[in-house]
Amino acid sequence: MKNNYKVSIPLAIIITMAAVIYQRATGPTYPEKIYIGLDKDATVRVKLPRSHGGNTGAPVEIPKIKDLTGVELTYKRYPTNDEWTVVNLEEKGNRFAMTLPNQPPAGKLTYFLKLNFGDKSQEFHSKEDPIYIRYKGDVPTYILAPHVFFMFFSMLLSAMAFFEAIFKTESAVKIARVTLGSLMIGGMCLGPIVQKFAFGVYWAGFPYDWDLTDNKLLIGVLAWLTAVLLTLKSKRRWPIIVAASILIAIYCIPHSMQGSEFNYEKGVVETDID
Repeated sequence: MKNNYKVSIPLAIIITMAAVIYQRATGPTYPEKIYIGLDKDATVRVKLPRSHGGNTGAPVEIPKIKDLTGVELTYKRYPTNDEWTVVNLEEKGNRFAMTLPNQPPAGKLTYFLKLNFGDKSQEFHSKEDPIYIRYKGDVPTYILAPHVFFMFFSMLLSAMAFFEAIFKTESAVKIARVTLGSLMIGGMCLGPIVQKFAFGVYWAGFPYDWDLTDNKLLIGVLAWLTAVLLTLKSKRRWPIIVAASILIAIYCIPHSMQGSEFNYEKGVVETDID
């Protein structure tokens, strides 16, 4: 059989979409969603930043809902022994707002909130369990967009190759080669450029450091390179199945876990291994 695209393409799309949704839902840099208000039947959803790019501070905004009289935010740099700074958000029209101070690329702040409703209050996180926000440099869209496209296109191709290999079709090997090419473009070519813009370093994985995102990419590329080499002059399909399974497992790990972190004492970017 040459191919079984009628089955493999729909299944690959489903797996890729699931990966996209999972990455957005679990990544440590996506906004934290909270529900404010003492009336459980009339709460308002608010997003709190956990990542911010550019040369400005990260804005924090809380809508002025019924009976809300003030918002108190406590923050400090992380990881440091700084004293906590307490700020009352400024009332601006129909909201309370402030801007967390800007940090160097990969620099982090921790913060938590207290909403005052007269003699009652509502707290979100604490000194023991704060929200973490990581700063990064601006990444041009013309670099970031193709990087994201090729990374998820690689996932799509990988899933297609997996099912084509299961069905023992001739197209499995060809798709495997395109998968490797897509990973090389999106990950090994564009990935370091994205990292340089965002955090000031091209590569923070093995052998220089232990950035999990970089190391995941390296494992995925090596898995697919091995699969392609093992199928150059052979009809074996198991290397493709193994490589695709490894890449699927990699995409099940939340993006940006154990990522780059600015060491305020040393003034350098390191890997957060906590």
